Amino acid sequence: MTARIVLTVAALTLHEAGRRRVVRSLAVLMVALLALSAWGFSLLDAEFGTFTSGESKMAASTVLNLVMFGLSLIAALGTAFLAGPTLAGETESGIALAVLARPVRRSAVLVGKWLGLVTFGSAFVILAGAAEFVVVRSTVGYWPPDPVAGLALLAAQTTALLTLGLLLSTVISPMASGIVSVGLFCATWIAGVVGGVGAIFDNESLARVGTVSQVMLPTDGLWRGAMYAFQDPSLLALAGSPAEGHPFLSQAPLTGAYLAWAGFWVVGVLTLAALSFQRRDL
Repeated sequence: MTARIVLTVAALTLHEAGRRRVVRSLAVLMVALLALSAWGFSLLDAEFGTFTSGESKMAASTVLNLVMFGLSLIAALGTAFLAGPTLAGETESGIALAVLARPVRRSAVLVGKWLGLVTFGSAFVILAGAAEFVVVRSTVGYWPPDPVAGLALLAAQTTALLTLGLLLSTVISPMASGIVSVGLFCATWIAGVVGGVGAIFDNESLARVGTVSQVMLPTDGLWRGAMYAFQDPSLLALAGSPAEGHPFLSQAPLTGAYLAWAGFWVVGVLTLAALSFQRRDL
């Protein structure tokens, strides 16, 4: 019975997400990003005649990571502002009270909404990312070494952020939950860059900033794992030591321990969201 409720709520959430203006805005932003990247890569391809093969790979791989960061930011904006109204908006409008008046567990409704949002966000990232790979392949002839793993990590990043958005939506307004989620996403990315700069200058305090931020909110850590999957394996040798502080190059793949922590983090935050929603007055 509970599983059926979860799947039903997930399907309804997917349907409702497709009707929101946020989705149309995401589509417009994604088309604009694909068009701009196609134009940029075509210009880059025109310059490849003056580059060595190594320089060409470095340029194409770095610009791809830059574009994919734009994709991850669009996904972050979309999922954060979809997750907020999912619970907070329905609670304020009284819809949640009508649904939960029946013998339906609040946790089942929350998990169903989370599953619907995860499906939507992951599908968006995978489809948009695959389209970007086609653009890069057709313009400069570059194909990332591990696209499946990279897109899976971007989908995991989206999942982590929307889970945080759901938790925030149980305690603050929809708009505020979206703003706080995106703000934390950007702050964590900046902290990761600061940590990379600290690694270059052997400053343990600065380097620790990046490490701590990636533990507290794993979006930046997952993003760096995705970058490693998208970039050419020879890129780090070509870039040299400055690559440690480069915002669009990643030094190493993610460890199994970090992936396990990211999964534990998502489960923990979702559990906190369920507990907070359970205690909220409707």
